Amino acid sequence: MPDGTLPQPGGWNRFTIQVSDLAGMVQRLRQASVHFRNEIVNGVGGKQILIEDPSGNPVELFEPTIEEARLS
Repeated sequence: MPDGTLPQPGGWNRFTIQVSDLAGMVQRLRQASVHFRNEIVNGVGGKQILIEDPSGNPVELFEPTIEEARLS
């Protein structure tokens, strides 16, 4: 992670949820006091951020920026 956090057993496997407006979703989730593991990361295929569910499991929110990265 950007803050230097290293993987630990049981803490890095995740599933991804595709969203159409990542910045807007992040704003709404911050207002709801959701815990974020990082800030938005811009990659080749899209933008992503990691949140934690109530049990501390990571969930990736992903906004594709190229057609090939979109779910069909």
